[in-house]
Amino acid sequence: MDRWTEIELFVQTAELGSITKAAESLEISNAAASRYLSSLEQRLSARLVERNTRRLFLTQVGEEFFKRCKGLLAEMKEAEADVSATVLEPSGTLTVTASVSFAMKHLAPLMPEFTALYPKVNVNILTANRYYDIMDSGIDLAIRTREFEPDSNLTVHRLAETRRVLTASPRYLDRKGTPRSVEDLVNHEMMIYTYANRPNELAFTRGDEKRVVTVRSKMESNEGQVLRAAALDGMGILVQPKYIIYDDIVAGRLIPVLDDWDLPRLTVNIAFQTRNHLPARVRLFIEFLVSHFQRMDYERKWTS
Repeated sequence: MDRWTEIELFVQTAELGSITKAAESLEISNAAASRYLSSLEQRLSARLVERNTRRLFLTQVGEEFFKRCKGLLAEMKEAEADVSATVLEPSGTLTVTASVSFAMKHLAPLMPEFTALYPKVNVNILTANRYYDIMDSGIDLAIRTREFEPDSNLTVHRLAETRRVLTASPRYLDRKGTPRSVEDLVNHEMMIYTYANRPNELAFTRGDEKRVVTVRSKMESNEGQVLRAAALDGMGILVQPKYIIYDDIVAGRLIPVLDDWDLPRLTVNIAFQTRNHLPARVRLFIEFLVSHFQRMDYERKWTS
């Protein structure tokens, strides 16, 4: 039988002075309560409760056992309360990794709101333009722009799709002109992100049309923010995901070129360790980020 229920029933019986009342408090039948108490006494090989027609009382062994069990139940209820409090008010350090660009544009600005909601959570943002091993690096979750993870122990939650677009500053376009065809790009000064797949090869599609253009770089970097800063100063044509430069496009600081052509799109994902019960701080941060992306309608903005 359920040993925990046996102990709960015994403590309730001792406190209420009645098996019937103890059964009612645990929402079980009188017959079941009697079986639980008998099972406990048989397992312990000791008589815990004496009954006569007028009252119920504990034996000497029962009194000692009651004191121990009452303390045990109190500790267990306190432990359960602590767990519930942790779920309702998460605590500890949340470690998130993302590219510098994503962290600057879409994580750092959200931290005041998130930490105000959950003041006992400390956030550690680990920026890198390479993918850390989540399992070995103590990382709770990672923001990545690939749809599938090679490790089957990871769960991937999609945040949004984004276009990769070509843009340039008005100053550059005034100086060098606007390319009218994808082939014109070979005569332009290109800003190349070296961590892209085949960074000097641009594979364009437009409906059923396909074009592949090999471009020369005026400047290369493994950091998108470096390239963005140089493009804003008029150095060349930038190739970046729209989630990085959307605000620049809206403000007119960068102008899309050849926008009727599409480059391979990226999917922005959250990757985290697969487990039955995520720590509350991780689960709540994922919900917070997903809700923010939906509220801001990012996918529509980044794929238009």
